[in-house]
Amino acid sequence: MKKGIKFYLPCWAIALAVFNVITFAVPITVNVNKFKPSFWIGYTFITLMFIAQLACSIMFFKQDSNDKRFLNIPIISLSYTALIVSIIVGAVAMVVSFIPYWVGIILDVLIVAFYAIAIISSKAAAYTIENIDKKVKAQTFFIKSLTVDAESLLLRAKSDETKAIAKKVYEAIRYSDPMSNEALSHVEAQIAIKFNEFSNAVVEDNKPLAETLGNELIILVNDRNKKCKILK
Repeated sequence: MKKGIKFYLPCWAIALAVFNVITFAVPITVNVNKFKPSFWIGYTFITLMFIAQLACSIMFFKQDSNDKRFLNIPIISLSYTALIVSIIVGAVAMVVSFIPYWVGIILDVLIVAFYAIAIISSKAAAYTIENIDKKVKAQTFFIKSLTVDAESLLLRAKSDETKAIAKKVYEAIRYSDPMSNEALSHVEAQIAIKFNEFSNAVVEDNKPLAETLGNELIILVNDRNKKCKILK
């Protein structure tokens, strides 16, 4: 369990304990509705919402990345709001004697339904955004990975000549369209093979070969960019 929930649990337990102490400490002479059906309906409703809020918080804190937590912030916010609204409505049902118990039940059901739908919708939206984010990361991996390799190769260049062509290749890759596509798999495979050959030439400080392969690599990258535009 993540560290956040360890700090949250004591606060949640204290809040629930305070609610119970206040509920049962108030004498029946003050709350004439105490221990009547509407009282127990309101008490049960608030307690269940405390438990539901705890469940939402545990799911939130168990997220394995900050990005996932960020996407689930609306869910945790809704759970807090639902708890506050439930405490207000439940307290009214517990205290006000002239409200029929069936009115309290209907209000409780409506509140649960409204926030349940809202939380489920927020979770679905977070799931959709997360999948889109994963897809984008997968589609941009080739260029981003190649950019890192090109930058590393630039630092390994020994002479000014090889460093100059390595810089041209790095800039061509760095400023190319990051989005990939299945239709680009053939040209990207060519780029990967050509980059390996170019990398060996730069490391070996083979200036003529590095310049030739570097120019060919830049042409392939430009061809890929043109195809990217066509696919959009």
